[in-house]
Order: sequence, then C-alpha cells, then structure tokens
Amino acid sequence: MTSNHTDCHYCLQSLRGRKYALRDENAYCVACYDSLFANPCEECKQPIECNSKDLAYKGRHWHEGCFKCAKCSRSLVEKPFAAKDELLLCTECYSDEYSSKCFHCQKTIMPGSRKMEFKGSSWHESCFVCQYCRQPLGTKPLITKDNENYCVPCFEKQFAHHCYSCKKVITSGGVTYHDQPWHKECFVCAGCKTQLSGQRFISKDEYPYCVDCFSKLYAKKCSACKKPVTALGGAKFVSFEDRQWHGECFNCAKCSVSLVGQGFLTQQDDVLCHECGSA
Repeated sequence: MTSNHTDCHYCLQSLRGRKYALRDENAYCVACYDSLFANPCEECKQPIECNSKDLAYKGRHWHEGCFKCAKCSRSLVEKPFAAKDELLLCTECYSDEYSSKCFHCQKTIMPGSRKMEFKGSSWHESCFVCQYCRQPLGTKPLITKDNENYCVPCFEKQFAHHCYSCKKVITSGGVTYHDQPWHKECFVCAGCKTQLSGQRFISKDEYPYCVDCFSKLYAKKCSACKKPVTALGGAKFVSFEDRQWHGECFNCAKCSVSLVGQGFLTQQDDVLCHECGSA
C-alpha cells in the first residue's frame, strides 16, 4: 500500500496531527519508525530514536550523549578523535597511551603531526636539528656523537681530525704519528714517498722514513762490509769510538774469529784478537 503521508506506511494509523518520519518516500509514525529502523547505540545498546541525533563512525552508531572518549569520558561531538582496538579516544588520551615521545624534548608527538625517525627513535620535526648550528636536519646526511645529531659540516668543524700532511678531514681510518693524525695515503716515506701504513719505518727529525731510505740517508756504515748499520729486528751491532760494525762483521782482521763479547786490540784501522795482536 502506498502512503499518501496521511497514514503510517506500516501500521496504517492516521498521521494527522502526529509527528512522523520519512524513509524511501514513505511516512511512518515515530513508534513504527523507531522499531523498524532505529540503530542500536554502541555505548548504551538502546535504539537511537528518530528524535535523537544519530552519530555514525565506520558503520557504528551512538547517541549524541554516548559519543564519548572511552578513557576520560569527555564528549567527542565535533571534536577530533582517534580509534584504537574499536575504542574511541580523544586526541589527548590517544597520545598519552599510544603516541611516541620526542627523543629530544620528551613531549608527545601528536597524531597527524610530522615526525622524524632515526635509529629507532622519533623526533618532532622542529626538534630534529643539528646540535651545533640548530638547522633542521630533515633527510640530510648526519653524524651522531654522544646521542646528539650533527650535520656533516658542523661535525667536521667540531670533531673531525684533519690530516697533518694535507690538512683535509679524515673521514675514516687514518694513522697516528707523533700524536698527529694522518690519512693512510698521506703517511709516506719522506724520502721515496712509499706508503708506510702497516710497514716498518724509522723516525728522523719528526719525519718517517722507510728502512731502505733511512739506511741510505742516515745509517752509519759498517767499518768492515761498508753496508748500513741498523738495529732493526733486534740486529746486534758493535760501536767503538766513532766506528760501528755489524755483529757478524766484528771479527779479527787476521784470523776472522768473532770478537763480539771478547777483548780486542786495535792496529791502525784494524781490530785484532789478543793472540793476533800480540804476535
């Protein structure tokens, strides 16, 4: 039967002088409308009658007075809110329970605001700045020291070592020599320029030399074999007055017996054992 808006479409009772509701162009008395179409309230489970405001969110319905924060019970009508595990929460309660805290200021990062994440921690965008110049870091390269973040230029200015040789920043590795930092590639022999990192070297006048260059330039010559005399590797040498000998070269000039640890005599430029020197 088609309603002409004078009778209830369901119970057929006259609507003259009575309140009614329309649905799909049909008129219903209030009682019929509520029994047929009213949504149950999520909070109180009672039907939301046609003379009450029906607030809906994702297929669920509430009376206006029942639409509250599940934690603090403040009304959420016309206010921002968030849902968690089917519970509705005001933004303050949601933040207290579930929002992350800023690593720098320890205040809540409110839902919807932009946050920066780095090494498992979160920052307000305005808090994620270089510790030295205070400029926003955003997605720029950065370096962390003592739990503080620095842009690369500021970190290099404040903390990075500069090579003693080329004066440029040492970004990784490096060699320490005379309490000064060097790039590995800059730490070279002062004579032949061969890289000395990981190699044996000898210091002379604050400069490093490879063994060959030092021997050629500075080592004294053995009085016997005329080759450089060095103590590298624990090699033994003998010094007498202003002359030096390799341990294996310090022999009697006549019989060649070793004179290391023995008494000896000199005859002009020769060293002799007692027996040969007394003959």
